[in-house]
Amino acid sequence: MRFILLDSPEDVRFRFQPLSFSRPIWELRCGMTSLGEKLIAKVGAVDIAYFVAPYMADAYRARTGAAVNDLASLAGDDLFMVDPRVRADEFDVEPVGPSHIGLDDEGGVLYARITRDEAAKLPASDIGQFMAAARERFPAAKSNLPLWGYLWDLVLASAEMIVEDFAWAGRSGIEGKVEKPGALRGGRKDIYVAPGAVVHPMVVIDAEHGPVYIDEGAVIHPFTRIEGPCYIGRKSILLGAKCRRGNSIGPACRLGGEVEESIIHGYSNKYHDGFLGHAYVGEWVNLGALTTNSDLKNDYSTVSVTLDGRRAIDTGSTKVGSLIGDHVKTSIGTLLNTGSYVGAMAVIMATGKPLPKFIPSFAWLVEGVVMKGFGKGKLYETARTAMSRRGREWTAAEQAMWDVVFAMTAGPRDEAVKRGRRAMMKA
Repeated sequence: MRFILLDSPEDVRFRFQPLSFSRPIWELRCGMTSLGEKLIAKVGAVDIAYFVAPYMADAYRARTGAAVNDLASLAGDDLFMVDPRVRADEFDVEPVGPSHIGLDDEGGVLYARITRDEAAKLPASDIGQFMAAARERFPAAKSNLPLWGYLWDLVLASAEMIVEDFAWAGRSGIEGKVEKPGALRGGRKDIYVAPGAVVHPMVVIDAEHGPVYIDEGAVIHPFTRIEGPCYIGRKSILLGAKCRRGNSIGPACRLGGEVEESIIHGYSNKYHDGFLGHAYVGEWVNLGALTTNSDLKNDYSTVSVTLDGRRAIDTGSTKVGSLIGDHVKTSIGTLLNTGSYVGAMAVIMATGKPLPKFIPSFAWLVEGVVMKGFGKGKLYETARTAMSRRGREWTAAEQAMWDVVFAMTAGPRDEAVKRGRRAMMKA
């Protein structure tokens, strides 16, 4: 059986912006692992192929070295194709069996089980044609599988997923180095310090209310408190951080100040004091000193988020912080409003008061006004420098992908720039 992760249509991917601009939905994190890793583990797949939005195929192929948008992967074996919105923890479809299609409420394909012989009869000049023919040929039925709906759903479920992922990993105990004096609270069975991880003296690891997993090469500096459930990714560094419950910190991050129930995807810095709560932060983000977000409204009503600059979506939750895209940079003292959307590549200058709840991708926010700044070329130079400092390369494929994202996000950005110009003329 060949397992194929098939990214969602663009109107669905929209719900996971700004993180989905530069990665398929299955790369999004929740708990200790990505959505794709969870599905692969649940199915027990070994032979895996991927189909992504065409504009990001070259960049994703370069990052992973995997079979990406390879039509040859549709032949030669039974196929089990799954939309990454499907929650792995409640996924109970057998991967092998008669050809069958599972649909969501809108008629989209959530999964497709196609035998090798039947797959050979389908046209395969492109993945869209292949799936359309499968819809017509095989029995299809509405599926009641639970789905991830929006990006903030991952944030709100991450603490619960850490508990499940910790149990799935089946590891506990101290294999790295924990220096004394320090404190380990809760059961040792709920703490895992991986080989190569170093916990300095004067650190509290509190697993009383959930497990704590510190991955390989992570370094925890003195006066840090880590409350479970919590996952600290490989080679991440905590510097006197108040790491509250529910955090999932990806690889090679640097974290200080107070962080609560947030996901930081990887390679990002929140080095200094400031509060980050119920947020999803992308890669290569730098949050300047004292950058803080609100995650609770004063009247305790549910939080709304605007994904397109126009229409607010009620999250149904009273706790939602910020959604921060890749390569965002904030200045010292930045204050982000409850339910803020900060688009990819945005540059933010603090104003001393909470900023607009929607900041477009590639925008420069100066004195509270959206501007074009010095253009995308300067942003690319900064990205190249930031990535090289972590041993990663800004490639031609990466830049081509971001060029498409720049064009995709032009509408909301241009509207915001025009409003900013009108505001400056009135001032």
